Amino acid sequence: MVSKIQFRLQFLVLLWGFTGVFGKLVTMNALPMVFYRVLIAAIAIFIYMKFKKIGFKVSKQYIVRLLGIGAIIGVHWFTFYLSIKLSNISIALSTLSMGALFSAILEPIFFKRKLNLSEIILSVIVSACVAVIFNASPDDYRLGIIVGVICSFLSALFAILNSRLPNSIQSSQVTFYEMIGGVIMLSLIMVVFQPEAISEVVNISWSNLGWLTLLGIIFTAFAQIESVALLKHVSAFTMMLNVNLEPVYGIILASLVFGNSEHMTPVFYVATAVMVLSIVVNGILKTKFSK
Repeated sequence: MVSKIQFRLQFLVLLWGFTGVFGKLVTMNALPMVFYRVLIAAIAIFIYMKFKKIGFKVSKQYIVRLLGIGAIIGVHWFTFYLSIKLSNISIALSTLSMGALFSAILEPIFFKRKLNLSEIILSVIVSACVAVIFNASPDDYRLGIIVGVICSFLSALFAILNSRLPNSIQSSQVTFYEMIGGVIMLSLIMVVFQPEAISEVVNISWSNLGWLTLLGIIFTAFAQIESVALLKHVSAFTMMLNVNLEPVYGIILASLVFGNSEHMTPVFYVATAVMVLSIVVNGILKTKFSK
């Protein structure tokens, strides 16, 4: 029988898998869309902290670091939705699985440890799968794949940076300041590189605002707080192992919601399945032999 904790964990991964669907439900361009996502999430977490009477005080040293990580998260989400706009949800989610490859490269650098043989093998398998996906995709999707790979690199980077934060900082404080950092970074990008996006922010439609409010509160603020709460009951490994199911959930949901526009060639699904399966098996083996 599935326990309450297992149900909550799978529900959380399902929420994350659904975030890609908003890339098509929201008719705005990627930059103003993500700007609203982080802004609404920041407001929601601010209200949550006030309600729970959680303090906002964090040392200046860590505030700067949190704002910096938040800037990376903001760009990560921007590239994620840009990848969807340039290709489709299936492509964006499949390339997101490359985060395991980049983690295998970045962790030895940040934690000053040797490369692990299993991680090198994993990197080769994942790289080969992405190469197959690239070659099996329509030409007009290839830019979306490249942007998706950049997105996966940023996801690995901010995950590692977050893992180096002290436990004394509460998860809601971390998330709040990171969302503020995202708002600042996206605002700068908008003003400097895409000033035309400001008109989209100002003239947002009610339907887009409704979808973005749902995305910001339930799928961003709530999901982040829930993930930290679950880490009190499950290991970080169990969490990350389940997160690898996000592309599977996301691709299935996208196909159900949008139908033919999300259908890819059989080669795409085989390559994605091999990539996700290799990541899961690698995680299981690594835990088994570390005992």
